[in-house]
Amino acid sequence: MDRIAEIKRVTKETNISLKLNLDGKGKSSVNTGIGFFDHMLEGFSRHGFFDLDVRTEGDLHVDGHHTMEDTGIVLGNAIREAVGDKKGIRRYGYFILPMDDALALCAIDLCGRPYLQFDCSFPNDMVGSFDTSLVKEFFYAVSYSAAMNIHVKMLSGENSHHMIEAIFKAFAKALDDAVAIDERIEDVLSTKGSL
Repeated sequence: MDRIAEIKRVTKETNISLKLNLDGKGKSSVNTGIGFFDHMLEGFSRHGFFDLDVRTEGDLHVDGHHTMEDTGIVLGNAIREAVGDKKGIRRYGYFILPMDDALALCAIDLCGRPYLQFDCSFPNDMVGSFDTSLVKEFFYAVSYSAAMNIHVKMLSGENSHHMIEAIFKAFAKALDDAVAIDERIEDVLSTKGSL
């Protein structure tokens, strides 16, 4: 069964098309209009082994908020659709990822309930033209539209670029683990019988 989702979302603020393959090779084509955000999504694709195609046209003349938040909404919707009924998946995933001075922890649960715990503050308000406060907004949007728990904790770090990149890569590795099929799991991994 192909675990692929294609989502389009058009509002007065953004126009987004996104395709996600959970069982890909880590190939990506990303253009959001925000260079550093593109770099983060490319890293997410590569390190999670997800094929990802994203085209976002946003109101960047205002700022990057709508572009990042709405891309998060669409990515979350794609994760939720691609993972399907969740039968046979591990459900949980976690990873602690080092990147030079930065050490990021990400743990997730594809439980059907949205929740974000984001324990991270960045030394800089900006990385180039990228507003670091939007990282939390992005993951909040992903967690709610995917209906998943996401916990992010920065264990150490001094460089905002490294810290943010470590978060995106840790999320990718955790998600790759959570969506993996485990032959020992019959139906879904829940005593309730549904996720």
